[in-house]
Amino acid sequence: MENKKFYITTAIAYTSRKPHIGNAYDIVLADMIARYKRMQGFDVHFLTGSDEHGQKIQEAAQEKGISPKEYVDAVSDEIKMVWDKVGASHDRFIRTTDADHEAAVSAIFKKLYEQGDIYKSEYEGKYCVPCESFFTPSQLVDGKCPDCGREVTDAKEEAYFLRLSKYQDQLIKYYEEHPDFIQPESRRNEMMNNFLKKGLSDLCVSRSSFSWGVPVEFDNKHVIYVWIDALSNYITGLGYHPDGNNGELFDKYWPADLHVIGKDIVRFHTIYWPIILMALGLPLPKQVLGHPWVLSGEDKMSKSKGNVLYADELADRFGKDAVRYYLLSEIPFAQDGTITYEMFINRYNADLANTLGNLVNRSIAMTNKYFGGTVRKTDVVGSEFDGDLIASAADMLKNYTKLMDTWHNAEAVDAVMSFAKRCNKYIDETAPWAMAKNEDDRDKLETVLYNLLESIRLLTACLSPVLPDTATATLMQMQLPTEAIAFEGLTFGATETFTVGTPSPLFARIDLEKALAEIAAEQEAKAKAEEVPEGITFLDEITIDTFASVDLRVAKIVDCEPIKKAKKLLKLTLDDGSGTPRTVASGIALWYTPDELKGRSVIVVANLKPAVLCGVESRGMILAADDGDAAKVIFVDGLNPGSKVR
Repeated sequence: MENKKFYITTAIAYTSRKPHIGNAYDIVLADMIARYKRMQGFDVHFLTGSDEHGQKIQEAAQEKGISPKEYVDAVSDEIKMVWDKVGASHDRFIRTTDADHEAAVSAIFKKLYEQGDIYKSEYEGKYCVPCESFFTPSQLVDGKCPDCGREVTDAKEEAYFLRLSKYQDQLIKYYEEHPDFIQPESRRNEMMNNFLKKGLSDLCVSRSSFSWGVPVEFDNKHVIYVWIDALSNYITGLGYHPDGNNGELFDKYWPADLHVIGKDIVRFHTIYWPIILMALGLPLPKQVLGHPWVLSGEDKMSKSKGNVLYADELADRFGKDAVRYYLLSEIPFAQDGTITYEMFINRYNADLANTLGNLVNRSIAMTNKYFGGTVRKTDVVGSEFDGDLIASAADMLKNYTKLMDTWHNAEAVDAVMSFAKRCNKYIDETAPWAMAKNEDDRDKLETVLYNLLESIRLLTACLSPVLPDTATATLMQMQLPTEAIAFEGLTFGATETFTVGTPSPLFARIDLEKALAEIAAEQEAKAKAEEVPEGITFLDEITIDTFASVDLRVAKIVDCEPIKKAKKLLKLTLDDGSGTPRTVASGIALWYTPDELKGRSVIVVANLKPAVLCGVESRGMILAADDGDAAKVIFVDGLNPGSKVR
């Protein structure tokens, strides 16, 4: 295959805080595409990085009592760590504080000013600090920022502006001549109808109310605003300089083949950025992919809402490939996806452990058991189901390529996993263990196992951009070289002989209840550790009727034992005076042993809705006091079981 180039970028992560799982989707999606293109034989250059200037960062650094550079150094290191944890294979991690980037941005600004595309004026309007955006009052939604919904402030300051209006008609024409420039199509329609055709206002591209940014070379009261600074990384990262003295990477790879960004920043990448490039006389990127969001349940992920999940923590707990698989299989081409711990674990068990892992393990194990690890391709028909399996493989490869070439990652993963399910069905249909009992079926059995191993080879190839570590582990177990999953070899029957190694589970099944209980306990402990004591804060007042609705009773602990699945829980059997034993799971195992509790009387919330914790149905909750360091159970020895607490 001709060694064609492919230049792919992500939006650079803002260094205001550690990126959450939604931010990580950018890098995982781009990495999958980069790996897929490498598999096809493309010369890929993959750029990502961090956006490190702006008022928000300057204020955050001041709050911590450190310099902005110290602040962004720490957060940028965190971003790199997270990207490593999800297996990013980028070629450069650019920082907007890199010397080469700052020098090029300064020169870009000066060039645009000297040719009249940037001019000096004054801005008065509404400003959103988190979004670093100005708005007119008519653009606000309920008086708040139309992008993030936060409060805005009145702002008036001298500024430089980029003449967006000058290039409006040229950009509309480009949209019309390049209908695939923005994907999905709905994003293109939004930009055309809501912005371009309504007319563009010139863009504020400098600030004078803060100092943390690239200085305007000819006017040191101003720093260059985020739009020119951050967006230019896609060319400065290749060595671009407006004086024409470009690096060889720029001459080789620009224009970009694909910008991978979130849907919330499509406007900046498909209106502001193209106009900057037009003003510089540079070709535009071939395509911009504005992917959907990853929601936490039904909500946008936000630290203030307490619903943030972090990719590195998920990877530490469940493995890098599990995180990649969930993101790439859950978020469709044009619709938001969602994530919760329960959804994550259920998909892990169903797809990775049961479907894929089980298929690989069973197939290799049977090859070892029945043929000493080696099977050959023969002309013998294994079963009446062979033809359907092979046809399904061909359909999968065709659909997979079509979907991957158009960035439909979730749909492509679904096509591959559907074929994996077909392979498991093929095992049930052919029943190799039954065939092995009849010596006359030995040749047929060899064909069946060959078909399974050849199917796994194709599955491994197609999933390798999604599950790189799993692909490596599978190849090792099958004792195949990396070349065995090269793109040009992806046809059923291309392998003559398989000699497999020892099978080892790729994905261990997760106990859902146990995992959720452990996560909940860790989150509670983390929340307590992060609490800043500022005196006692009481809950909102309630009425006597509300309190009376809680049924508090004395109960005697007649038995107590540890719960094997959870280190922090004890199973209490209580006599509550009703004549029927009551079971309660209580998180006090760190402070009490069963022998210390047996025979003691406690207060139980008797009308609490039952819940299952690590396999134990807990009917109630005993009262204890928690001072942050230890829990102390409230004992009421000497009172009769069932006594009402008022």
